[in-house]
Amino acid sequence: MATLRFFAGAAEAAETETATLDANTIGELRAKLGEAYGTEFMRVLGLCSLLVNGARAGDDAVALAPTDAVDVLPPFAGG
Repeated sequence: MATLRFFAGAAEAAETETATLDANTIGELRAKLGEAYGTEFMRVLGLCSLLVNGARAGDDAVALAPTDAVDVLPPFAGG
C-alpha cells in the first residue's frame, strides 16, 4: 500500500494528514481517493501536484509500488 501525505488544503479536505491506499497507478490512486474522500476532496485534488518519492507524477499512467510515498501538494502562495 502506498503511503500518502496530505498538505494544507488537501489535508483539510481529506480531514487527515496521512493515509494508505492500494493502487497500481496514479490514475487508480486518484479514483480511489475520490471514493474515499468525496467530491470536495476531488475538487481540491484537481488543483494539487502529486509527488511519488519526491518526483512529480503528472501522468495517470505513472506506476506505484506498495512501498512508494505519495505527497499531495496543493498550490502554495505567499512571499
